[in-house]
Amino acid sequence: MWKINLAIALIIFLFALGLVGGVAAVVANGLAPMKAGEERKVEIRDGMGTAQIAELLEEEGIIRSARVFRYYVRFKGEGTRFQAGTYLLRPGMELDELIAKFNRGDVVQPEMIRFTIPEGWTVEQIAADLAAKGYVDEQKFLELANRPEAFAGTRADAVPDDGRIRYRLEGYLFPETYAMPEGISEEEIIRRMLAELDRKLGGLPDGWEQRLEELDLDFHRLLTVASIIEREVAVDEERPIVAGVIYNRLKAGMNLEVDATVQYALGEQKERLLYEDLDVDSPYNTYANPGMPPGPIANPGIRSIEAALYPEESRYLFYVTKKDGTQEHYFAETFAQHQANIRKSNENQQRAGGAAR
Repeated sequence: MWKINLAIALIIFLFALGLVGGVAAVVANGLAPMKAGEERKVEIRDGMGTAQIAELLEEEGIIRSARVFRYYVRFKGEGTRFQAGTYLLRPGMELDELIAKFNRGDVVQPEMIRFTIPEGWTVEQIAADLAAKGYVDEQKFLELANRPEAFAGTRADAVPDDGRIRYRLEGYLFPETYAMPEGISEEEIIRRMLAELDRKLGGLPDGWEQRLEELDLDFHRLLTVASIIEREVAVDEERPIVAGVIYNRLKAGMNLEVDATVQYALGEQKERLLYEDLDVDSPYNTYANPGMPPGPIANPGIRSIEAALYPEESRYLFYVTKKDGTQEHYFAETFAQHQANIRKSNENQQRAGGAAR
């Protein structure tokens, strides 16, 4: 009898030994790196647990066994700091190397697009340029530029519900050099530009929002004034002076008579306006309509916004370009002085070789 019991015990021992050996072999095989191969991108999405990550790595051929990887991670006390993202992985990586990579969040950096929006560009110019570069669908971008409600919680909340406005986000897309991930949507690009506007406003002097009350302006009208300054002025020192002229004319009940608003009404940047252009039927025509246009005529930079907030006090009511190559203006308090300045401007242009309007 004892021989039978001994035999059974020996069989059980040998079975257990074989089982342990088999498990050890499976574990050893699972821990062994795969045969080295080419790198590939593997995306770990938000919310994926260790088991899902292990299954993904096995499917992608990065590891031999999802089960062994899962138990190994648990044995090492890891897995709680794994970060989502797209990783560049290759078959043959050690398990500890993978764990360290996921803990660091050593993800593949996205390809970037870079573009510059010059100060004074319109929404249409921005859309056309980005579409030409292949970054946006032009029509979709323009449609979104008319939907400030899609960007609630941003400065777009200041846009009035005014059907006369051509593009409701005109003036709100801050001109700057941008770097964004490749494949970013039209909506995300616009949201980034709105965020940049807010960031730049943060650099203005303290109390700038109180200045709006002093000037009897809301934010939309501030950007409207700033956009006119942006399109009319090239020399920074003159921006506050032109801002003062705008406010002086509004206070005096005079039409602004700004060429840049007529160009916006025409929908083209003409080098030289004709007298018949000044009759264009548009709410943006400040020769024909009193007060400000219904909205900005371009997207102004921070220097023009600051000039609109802090105009230089003067009695000037008129200005005209010198046409002498300096891009500066002559300023005048009276119409007679303005007429004299126009004559000087024409003389400058004639000396340079061309007749002026």
